[in-house]
Amino acid sequence: QRAAELFRWLLAPVAPAEFLGRHWERAPLLVRRGDPGYYAGLFSTADFDAALRRGEVHFGTHLDVTSYAEGVRETHNPSGRALPAVVWDFYQNGCSLRLLCPQAFSPTVWHFLSILQEQFGSMAGANTYLTPPGTQGFAPHYDDIEAFVLQLEGKKHWCVYSPRTDAEVLPQFSSANLTQAELGEPMLETVLEAGDLLYFPRGFIHQGNCLPDAHSLHITVSSYQRNSWGDFLEKLLPAALQMALEEDVEFRRGLPMDYLRYMGVANSDTVDARRTAFVEKVQSLIKKLVDYAPIDAAVDQRAKSFLHDCLPPVLTQSEKAQSVYGFPAQWQDGGPCNVDILMTKDTEVRLLRHGIVRLCNEESGVMLYYTTENSRMYHKEEPKFLELDPEYTDSIEFLLSSYPNHVSVDNLPCETLEEKISLATLLFEKGILTTKKPLAQV
Repeated sequence: QRAAELFRWLLAPVAPAEFLGRHWERAPLLVRRGDPGYYAGLFSTADFDAALRRGEVHFGTHLDVTSYAEGVRETHNPSGRALPAVVWDFYQNGCSLRLLCPQAFSPTVWHFLSILQEQFGSMAGANTYLTPPGTQGFAPHYDDIEAFVLQLEGKKHWCVYSPRTDAEVLPQFSSANLTQAELGEPMLETVLEAGDLLYFPRGFIHQGNCLPDAHSLHITVSSYQRNSWGDFLEKLLPAALQMALEEDVEFRRGLPMDYLRYMGVANSDTVDARRTAFVEKVQSLIKKLVDYAPIDAAVDQRAKSFLHDCLPPVLTQSEKAQSVYGFPAQWQDGGPCNVDILMTKDTEVRLLRHGIVRLCNEESGVMLYYTTENSRMYHKEEPKFLELDPEYTDSIEFLLSSYPNHVSVDNLPCETLEEKISLATLLFEKGILTTKKPLAQV
């Protein structure tokens, strides 16, 4: 519900249903709001400056310094830490600044993206772009993501061009830098002002440049990278074929001894009954393959990848107080105190959030993947998971189906009370479970 509300706010006054029916993956959308403060508090040049001053930003890893002039796109990254004096000197000399992961430096952007990723069911990422007046930082190109440009400060002139060929409609990969001669006429030309929104699907070529009288700060929110049916089938079909080979002798029978004589490109124009029979056999096996497709297991594998991409959840004060993150263990009076997590059969628990875990059956066992220990930097951490005894599967599914209600530890469908408390304690320690009340300490 929270994600749906944020999505409505992002698109307002355009209704989400209208956007999804008319624009999503189809056509650009321009929303003029006439409200410079619409995105107030999301991110600003002051936030950018503060991140530089904290000394956490490094060239190349977090920040790109770019320019585009006379058809040439250049990157000017030195090595090492992005010190304010160096960064602002580049800017003063006409270079654009691209902050690659504002969510790592801004709690507000982190919170914004962590909610929005629930709406998309796909990673929501962001870059911010600060461009000096009268300059352009990037060559025309198209991307492999759905892009939402939120104009935060100043204004910027944009041109958007339709995909040039069918092969460039919803592409899997971003383009190289394009020249002006390759573009043709824009389908949309506009000046975005603070508070405005511009959306364009992957494959739509775009370029933006600053007008002489104002700088520009915008954030591009992105999603749906490699999240197509084709990407799903890349997971599904190898698994289906493996299962078919194991279970159906037809897939294990040998190819005809003479098939190399009549098949292949050199024989493609030959009229031969053997060719017809070969093609029909391939078609029948592919149709049979559907029966062996482990669709749900392939979805779980996609979900596992998504959970690795995810930002960790941003916790409220009450969530912190009722989870391991607010647990009062500390060093005091010469030793650790308040260390023991005292779960009982009457302790009431629930998942911290519904979307933070995924149960996957894998060859090595039952794995529970979770997001609570992810980093705000993309893939800085390896995927986080617990290997569970298969008998705990019902308890995880019970916790998922019970959310957002609390359930007592005694109601977990484990065989013994000891197992119930053990599972609840393990999940609490990983930040996956919260308790209805902060755990009392002896």
